Order: sequence, then C-alpha cells, then structure tokens
Amino acid sequence: MLSVRNARVTLGGHPALAGVDLDVPAGTVVAVVGPSGSGKSTLLRAIAGLQSLDHGSIELDGTSLAGVPPHRRGVGLMFQDDALFPHRDVASNVGFGLRMQSAGNDAIAACVTEMLALVGLAGTGHRSIGSLSGGERKRVALARALAPAPRVLLLDEPLGALDRPLQDRLVSELGGLFREIGQTTVYVTHDVAEAFALGERVAVMREGRAVQIAAPEDLWATPSDAWVARFIGLANVEVRGSTAVVTQPEGVTFRPDPAGEAVVVSSRRDGPLVTLCARYESGAEIVSAHTGTEPPAPGDRVRVAIDPAAVRVIPTESRARGQARSDPA
Repeated sequence: MLSVRNARVTLGGHPALAGVDLDVPAGTVVAVVGPSGSGKSTLLRAIAGLQSLDHGSIELDGTSLAGVPPHRRGVGLMFQDDALFPHRDVASNVGFGLRMQSAGNDAIAACVTEMLALVGLAGTGHRSIGSLSGGERKRVALARALAPAPRVLLLDEPLGALDRPLQDRLVSELGGLFREIGQTTVYVTHDVAEAFALGERVAVMREGRAVQIAAPEDLWATPSDAWVARFIGLANVEVRGSTAVVTQPEGVTFRPDPAGEAVVVSSRRDGPLVTLCARYESGAEIVSAHTGTEPPAPGDRVRVAIDPAAVRVIPTESRARGQARSDPA
C-alpha cells in the first residue's frame, strides 16, 4: 500500500500541492489526471523522492519514505522522455537498474530476457536504441523500469508524445500488462480517456488538490461537482445556482422529426461512436452519444428524448475544495 497524507509543496511561492491524500492499494493502478499545473507531476516526483514535501507524509507498506533517497525507495520511473541511453543496446538499457543493484551477470541476462518478452520485444536485446520505433522505445523504457522489481511503478505522461493510433494501441497493451503482473502503479496523464482506460481508480487533480478519487464508472456516473463533470468530458452541465444538472450523453436520444424542438449543429465520429450536438430554439445545446449506423446529420431537426436515469444533480462546486471526495473502493 502506498499512502500519501496531506502532501504540501510550494514552488516559487505557488502551492503546487495543497494537501493531497491518496491511497494506492498493492497490485492496483491509480491514474492521476488533471489539467496542466494541477500538481499531478509534482505529486509523482514527491512519491519518487525527487521533490521534498514541505508538509505531510508518504508511506510505502507502512514505512515512512521521509529522508529515503530515490534509488532506495523501491520505485520504478518512466517519463514522457524515455531517457534511454543511445550508446547502449536494448539489453544494456533494460539491465541498467539491475547493474546498479549489483546483480550478477546471469541474473541480469535472465531478467532482461524475461522483461523483453513481457513487453513484446523478445529477441531484440542486441538492437541499438536508434533503430527502434517510437512504440518500441516506450516498451524498452517500460521493461527497464520493471526489471528491478519495483514495489511501485510511477509513470508520468509516458505516451504523451506519440501519435493517437499508436497511443491507443499502447494504452490497450499497458492495461493488459498491468492486469497480468499485478504491479502497484501510479499513472499520471492529462488525457481523461487514457486515465479511464488504465486506472482501476482515477484521482482528479485541480489546483494542487485531489478533488475526487473514484473508479472510472463511478466518476463518470457521479462527478463531485460541475468542474469535474466538465473536465472528464460531460458536456451537458446546466448550472442552477448552488447545484448543477448533469445529463450523460449516452442517455440522450435524437429522433429525426420535422417538428422536433432542436436542430443538429455538429457531428463527430470516433470509431463506432458518434457524438452529436443539437441546439434548441432558445440557443441552449445538448449533446448525445449515438451508436446507430445512420445518425442524424447537421441540419436535421430532431426530437430530444432524455432517459431520467441519465440525469444527476450535483453541487456546482465541492463544499470543501481542500478535501477530495473519495468513493469507496
């Protein structure tokens, strides 16, 4: 169990972390997501020992990490910049951490072989780093982070520099890998879809605080406030004073009807899912997630049907911004 309590860090007079609480049970993946400047990378660096806390504590399996240097914390690190050694071959890169632990040559060779097979690169140990594709470099960096058998794996925007098709493929592969090996993992990203795909729980960061921590399905169904709802991609958020009405797009249906009360103004396809936006006469807009083969097109007049089960009433703003809402695991 990784446990962060009331973690506070001030950088340049600005609270980069403003009292973060986070638990990562052994063998689980927690995705940390938030906009730029929300504190998610600072949190990761603090766990790794690369950033000192001004206040609070970090414990791993009940033992405080205060004063423990990064190389003795039992953490594996993988960043957006792979930081591979270009003058070393793949095997030497993967085995680097084991050599720092003074492991024997036979043990290093066996582990390198195992790790490369695990990430789908069996037989590539002799290749130079310069000969690798972007996706292969990511796999080598992951194998290097996993080789020393870290108690916690920390990943900071590891796929952020990749094109979308490759990113989507690697997200799928990482999800399968994490489930297979049961690795305790903190995965930092700005991409909500990535966080939902990989995290068994998702921590949403804002202004140095974890404002909500929940399983992806719970976060989508019941965001803690209007800001969280909009951040995770819920477009149908209507603020009414101290409360907001959120309508999930999958509960909204557009039926073509010349006498309908709204007109489709945009359509965006992402694989089998089409996201439609329609505008009422009042100017208000509503979004629908459509999976049919012939969705309404921009310019079509439609009748709007809303499933009552898709409607939630939530606070406009969390009552205690400094405290995360953490749903039961």
